[in-house]
Formats: sequence, structure tokens, C-alpha cells
Amino acid sequence: MITFGYNSRFSSPIRALVFVALGVIMIVAKADAMELVVKLVAAFILAAGIVSLFVGIKQKKEGTMPLSFFNAMTDIVVAVFLFVFSGFVARFVSYLLGFALFGFGMFQLSVLLSMRRNIQLRIAAYLLPSLVTMAGLLIFFYPKIFGQSLGLIAGIALIGYGVSDLISAFRMKSVKRAEQVTPASENPSETPVEPMDAKEVDYEKVDEQ
Repeated sequence: MITFGYNSRFSSPIRALVFVALGVIMIVAKADAMELVVKLVAAFILAAGIVSLFVGIKQKKEGTMPLSFFNAMTDIVVAVFLFVFSGFVARFVSYLLGFALFGFGMFQLSVLLSMRRNIQLRIAAYLLPSLVTMAGLLIFFYPKIFGQSLGLIAGIALIGYGVSDLISAFRMKSVKRAEQVTPASENPSETPVEPMDAKEVDYEKVDEQ
């Protein structure tokens, strides 16, 4: 796994430990991943609204009535609504997802049943649409279990990423230490090269004819 931030000797281990801690918290607390996603979306909308609000206030001082001021207030209201009713929004999204999967599975089954009149199909062809249909029903009637299952998967993934990042950090540290420490035997002292004695050469002039 490629990791970044090795300029500091503590940045990578701290980042890895943070990911591991977040993964453990998500698993122990049985966090609802859908609700966390809704809160993250709300945080991004709130940040965009705050930036637009500052821009709108600055433009308003210049004597203009910018549209960004209205957009900022709308973003902030939407973000607060998502934060306060994150559980309701997460369940609503789960209901929509379950209904969509159920409808898609039923449509595929109906197509296969209509094709059965002309083409002989194996039982394996009905397996995937049936699983999609059952998954849609499960998500629709038990949205919280679906969100907690996603939270469990996300927690395990965070722990795996953190452990991998921590191992990579220690490996990188050992490689740097090996490069910095060089044995003295590998750097033999250079012996100065003595200049050769200069020897005078007698030249004989040849007359040109």
C-alpha cells in the first residue's frame, strides 16, 4: 500500500493509529454507515455555505446584493437539517435503495420468466435476480441492520488500512536507518596519487630541404 507523509517521523504512525481507533469505534459502537455518510455530506455542504457566506458579506459591503449570500443561507439551513435529522434521512435513503433493488430484481425475474417460453433457462439464471430481490426486501424492512452492516465493513476496512499503513511506516523507517548508517569498511580511505617525476626530453632540429 502506498502511504504518504514520511517527512515527519511521527506523522504516519499517528495517522495509522487514528484509522485503527476509528475502525474499532465503528465496530464497537455499531455505527450506522448511512447516517455517517449523511453527516459527512452535511459537513461539506456546511463548509461550502460558510465560505459563500463570507464571500456574500464581503460583496454586500461593496454595495451589491450577491446571489451567493442567498445560496450560503440555503446551504447552511440544509446542512443543519441533515445534521439534526441524519437518522431519518439515512433511513429514507435506505428505503429508496431497498425499493430500487426490489424493483430491479422483480423486473429481471419477469423478463426471465417471459423468455422461458421460447428459451430453456437454467436455474442458475434466476439466482442473481432472486438475491437482488431479497436484498432489496431486507434493506427496505430492516434499514438499520443494513447501515450497521456497512458500518462494520467500513470499520474493518479502516483497521486494515491503519495496520497496513503502520507496517509500511516501520518498514520505511528501517530502510532510512539502513541508508543513513554506512559501515566504515565500505568507505576505504583514498590514497593520494603521487605525481610522476618529470623527465626532460632533448629535441633535435631537422633542417628542411
